[in-house]
Amino acid sequence: MTVATATPQPALARRRPGLWATVVVVLVLVGLNLANHVFGWGSMWLGPAGALGLLAFARFSGLSWRQLGLSRRTHAAGLRWGLGVIAVVAAVYLIGVLVPPTRSAFLDARYHLPPASALLTAFVIIPVGTILLEEVAFRSVLWGFLSRHARVWQVALGSSLLFGLWHLLPATAAVTANPALGALMVGFGAWQQVVSVAGTVLFTAIGGLVAGELRRRSGSLLASVGMHWATNALGVLFGLVAWRLV
Repeated sequence: MTVATATPQPALARRRPGLWATVVVVLVLVGLNLANHVFGWGSMWLGPAGALGLLAFARFSGLSWRQLGLSRRTHAAGLRWGLGVIAVVAAVYLIGVLVPPTRSAFLDARYHLPPASALLTAFVIIPVGTILLEEVAFRSVLWGFLSRHARVWQVALGSSLLFGLWHLLPATAAVTANPALGALMVGFGAWQQVVSVAGTVLFTAIGGLVAGELRRRSGSLLASVGMHWATNALGVLFGLVAWRLV
């Protein structure tokens, strides 16, 4: 009689990250958010350092590159979805800038920049200082950990809600920076700051849902990265055009 023996498994495959790992990631994100928006630590180094740290923790905890949305096999699909979303967002923004009633939405004082600074912001500062950490955190590492314990819709909803709350602190500056948003909030009187922040959290949470769906459909983080870059960086570039049309 032969005795069946278990096939040895790689060390990473044997590790099953528990809920504690998800809690650790959330706590780290809270710390990174406070470090950036309260203590003023530079996002240009904090973002890449945070992203690398989260990825290292995820791999040590047993998540595969595929679970993190970073498998080479899904790069092509992610790139196709990402470029498609960029094209759609660019078309919408172009119409928004060319139509006078919606042009004011692009007049954000934070991005009233000379061309060279706008290009630097769109192609370096936003990707490195914002998108890298946020995508790795919410659509890669957090998504991967949550997928071990929850259904897909719960993963999408949970990561998107946390993504919305991530924007709680920076949302406080949006009313004064964007005149169109400020004019819209005037009717709320003393509550305009609260309404603005709540609206920003809700809007970014919805954006997180869309980005999460792109990541799910493509299996790749590149798809959600494309959407994130398009909505943020193209806003700066089309804002450059809008400021010159007023």
